[in-house]
Amino acid sequence: MADTISAPDRVSRRDPRLDVFRGLALVMIFINHIPGTVFENYTSRNFGFSDAAEGFVLMSGIAAGIAYGPGMARAPILPTVLRIGHRIWTLYLVHIMVTIAVIGVVAAGARWFDVVGLLSQNNFAPIFNDPLGVMIGIPLMGHQLGYVNILPMYAVLLAGAPAMLWAAHRWPYLLLAASVAFWALTGQFRLNLPNYPNPGGWFFNPLAWQLIFVIGLVTGLFLRAGRRLVPVWRWLQLLAAAYLILALVWTKSPDFAAAMNHRMWQLSEAGAPFYISAFDKTFLTLPRLLHILAITYLISSLPVVRRAAGSALAAPLALLGRQALPVFALGTILSLTCQVIKGANAPSGWLDVGVIGGGICLQLALAWARERVRQR
Repeated sequence: MADTISAPDRVSRRDPRLDVFRGLALVMIFINHIPGTVFENYTSRNFGFSDAAEGFVLMSGIAAGIAYGPGMARAPILPTVLRIGHRIWTLYLVHIMVTIAVIGVVAAGARWFDVVGLLSQNNFAPIFNDPLGVMIGIPLMGHQLGYVNILPMYAVLLAGAPAMLWAAHRWPYLLLAASVAFWALTGQFRLNLPNYPNPGGWFFNPLAWQLIFVIGLVTGLFLRAGRRLVPVWRWLQLLAAAYLILALVWTKSPDFAAAMNHRMWQLSEAGAPFYISAFDKTFLTLPRLLHILAITYLISSLPVVRRAAGSALAAPLALLGRQALPVFALGTILSLTCQVIKGANAPSGWLDVGVIGGGICLQLALAWARERVRQR
């Protein structure tokens, strides 16, 4: 999201699109984390191959490039490295706190409201089957509960940010090429970080997702310098729009989806690698990656998007985006709370409105309170 802006503008103002779209991603993540509501049919994952998680990680990379990039461009770099280390520690503490909180929420739902189904979902079952293993796995981030598994991936990516930023300042395109190569090797050999005590690897595999984070980092550095990573080309805008339309039709037309899925299977049978022909989220396979990049390129190249992001109507989303970490943490806890509430009551459209609307209002209230504290 980096079109050309003047040097004074770079210094004096934040790009409103970053905050607004990060806030929008947080809202969609919150909605998607409460299965079964009428609102989840209208989030981005229903209109293409990617969802809000890819957008959130890409924008986190952009924000990290803007925030930490200048400090890694000149000596001494130690203060910036320490800032990044402090942020990683904060992410870790928030992850542990949220994990403990949602365990308490699900346990309370089972004990007091007879909502026992959640105890066997979202990786909660090992808490009862192997409690000692889980007590080891949670602090090591090897045991991650469903809906509480994106912060560990982000912490690992941020741990690599100093080296990535150092390289990005000197050889940005070489860094991107190396990141693509490592993403391909990860998909080819199914590389991942290990779970514990469960077998398998992380749902959000940082070895694959590093690619979208690196793209964000380099984009953030270019944005801060008043440049675009990829220039605005009319033909590329049309190509991005065409891919988004293809993904929309693929998602919404069962007959077209069946035909295209068969073509993808044939491609796989012909020897195409898994990370090219599948739609796997863990390994950030090519259709998902291209989809989020097409969305980002298209909206970043349209001036009307920037004007809309700076309007008063977008201010609530920008507020959420500026306080992304606490809002995400609260939203995660609220999403499991809302799952308990829905499990304890008969399905109702009004109930969906209440849990979604109430949850978003609470997140807005938290973001507003933190803004006021920061201003004082």
